[in-house]
Amino acid sequence: MCFLSFQYPAACYNMASCQGVLRPTETQGVSVKIGIRDSNEMHGHQQYLTNGDNKVTLRAVALVLLLGFTWLLANSMLGGDGNSLIRMLFSGGQEEPTPEPRPRKYKCGLSAPCPPKHLAFRLTSGAANVIGPKICLEDKILVSSAKNNVGRGLNIALVNGVSGDVLEIKAFDMWVGDVSELLKFLRPLHEGTLVFVASFDDPATKLNDEARRLFDELGSTAAKELGFRDSWVFVGAKGIENKSPFEQRMKNSKSSNKYEGWPESLEMDGCIPLRAPLET
Repeated sequence: MCFLSFQYPAACYNMASCQGVLRPTETQGVSVKIGIRDSNEMHGHQQYLTNGDNKVTLRAVALVLLLGFTWLLANSMLGGDGNSLIRMLFSGGQEEPTPEPRPRKYKCGLSAPCPPKHLAFRLTSGAANVIGPKICLEDKILVSSAKNNVGRGLNIALVNGVSGDVLEIKAFDMWVGDVSELLKFLRPLHEGTLVFVASFDDPATKLNDEARRLFDELGSTAAKELGFRDSWVFVGAKGIENKSPFEQRMKNSKSSNKYEGWPESLEMDGCIPLRAPLET
C-alpha cells in the first residue's frame, strides 16, 4: 500500500499508477492523502464492517423484543389485554373477529332451563336396528347403548312423579318376546308414576289390545295405531286426566323411510312438572 500527497484542481483525476508523478498546477488545489490497498485487504475490511453491522442489527432487534415483552408483561399484570395485541402482531396488524358465543345448553341439552319443580328430559328413539335409543332425565342418562341397557322393542323407564327418583328401567322385545312381561310391568303402576318410552327396531308386533289400552290410559294417542317398525317416543303418567303432550310417532312407510325398512329416528325433549304429594 502506498500513499501519495499531491495537489490537483477540481477537474483533474489523471493518476497513472501508485508510483506515478502528479504535477501540481497553478490552480489552487486541495492537499489529499489517498491510500490504495490491495483487493484482499479491502475484502477483509468490508467483511469486518458487514459483521459489525449484523451485530448492531441483532442487538437492536433483541432490544426491541425485550422492551416489547416487558411492556406486555407489565400490561398483563396491570389488567390490560395483552393477548389481543399479540394476536394483532402475529396476524399482520389486523385483529381477529370475536367468535360468536356458543348457545348455552342446559340439562339434557335443552336450550332453556326448566322451571322449578320440573324434570328436564330428552328421548331419542333408535335408528333402524343399528343405533340404540336414549333416555335422559335431569342430565342423567338412564338408557343408552353406552350403558349397555337397551333392547329391541320398547325401552321404558319408570320415575316417581313426586320426587323424580328413578324406580325401574326395563326393555321388552316386541318382535319375538312375550307381551305378558310388559303387561305385568304396566298393570301395577301407582298413581302419578311417570312412564318414559323410546322404541328400537320394532315396537309393536307383539302388542295386544290390553297393552295398547294400558298405554292409552297413560295418555298415549298413538299406541292404538302403533305398527311394525314405527318410531315412537312417549312420556305418560298413571292417572293422567288428559292426553299427554309429549308423544311423537313416525310411521314405517317405504315411500318416506329414511333408512331401508325403517323410518327416521325421533327426538323429543321438554319439562315434566312434578306432582304434589298426595294428601293422606
